[in-house]
Amino acid sequence: MANHYEVRHRTTYTYDDDVEACYERGPLRPRDTPYQQVQSHEVTVSPEPDLVTDHTDHFGNHTQYLEIRTPHTELVVDKRTVVTVDWPTPDPAVLDAHTVADVALRTTGQPDAPLVHTAYRLPSRLVDIGPEVIAYAAPILSPDRPFGEALAALYEAVYSDFRYEKGATSVRTTLPELLELRAGVCQDFAHLALGALRWAGLTARYVSGYIETTPPPGRPKLAGSDATHAWVSVLAPDGTWVDLDPTNNHFADSRYIVSAWGRDFADVSPLKGVVFTESPTSRLKVGVDVIPLDAS
Repeated sequence: MANHYEVRHRTTYTYDDDVEACYERGPLRPRDTPYQQVQSHEVTVSPEPDLVTDHTDHFGNHTQYLEIRTPHTELVVDKRTVVTVDWPTPDPAVLDAHTVADVALRTTGQPDAPLVHTAYRLPSRLVDIGPEVIAYAAPILSPDRPFGEALAALYEAVYSDFRYEKGATSVRTTLPELLELRAGVCQDFAHLALGALRWAGLTARYVSGYIETTPPPGRPKLAGSDATHAWVSVLAPDGTWVDLDPTNNHFADSRYIVSAWGRDFADVSPLKGVVFTESPTSRLKVGVDVIPLDAS
C-alpha cells in the first residue's frame, strides 16, 4: 500500500562572526524512483542566495548549488517535500533462487551495466575493504549461500553486533575503527554493509533519505524529532535493487523515503561547500519531520 508523506527538513548554521560568502551544494530534492514519486518540492534559503542552479550528478541525484555573498551569521536551508512511496516486498523465494556467487557473476544486460558495476563494486573513500572487513563479511556472505538469506543475515548481524550510539563515531571514522568500537550510527552501519557486499562481488550503493518513526507508547511525537537516515541497496539478478537497513534489522518498506544515492556518504552529503569567515566556531542544528499525510 502506498504511503504519502510531507518531509520537512531545516538545516541551520550559526556563526560567531560574519560569514562574508559561502558556496554550498547538496541533493536537496528527493529522487523519483520506480517506487517513489515526488509530488511537490520547495526550498527556502535565508539569506536569499545570489545564485541558485540545478544539476543532476553522476549518480542521477538532483543537486542544487547555492552561492551567498550577503554577510550573515546564520544560514538556514528549509526544504519541504510531498512524496508518495510504494515499495514492493522482497520475495525470499525469488532471491534465494540464486547464490551469492551466482549474483556476483551476473550483469543486468543494460548498456550502462559496466559503469554501474564499477561504481558500486569497487572500494570508495569511506568504504575501504581491508582485512578487518573481509574477516567480518566472509562467514555471512559465503559464495554458496542463497542470496536472499545472505542479505537478511547481513542486516541481522550488523544489528546484533553493534550498538546504536550517537557521538561514538564521526564522518572520519574508518571501518576498522568501527569494528573495534562496536558502536555507531546508521551511516557507519551502511558503510560496513557496503564493504561486506562489495567484498562478495555484489553491486551495492549507499542510500540517504528518511524513515517514518513513531514515538514511545503513550508519548507524543515531538516536532523536529525525526532525522536523516542511511541504508544500502544491492543489485539483484533481474536488474532490480533490493534495499536493506542494518540499523533497523529489515528490508526497506514504504516508510522509507529516498533522497539520494552514491558510493558512500561523501557522494550524498546533505550540504557541503566552502565558507569564508573569521568565526572561530560554528554550530549546526538539523530538524526533520516525516509527516504521514493520511494522519490527522
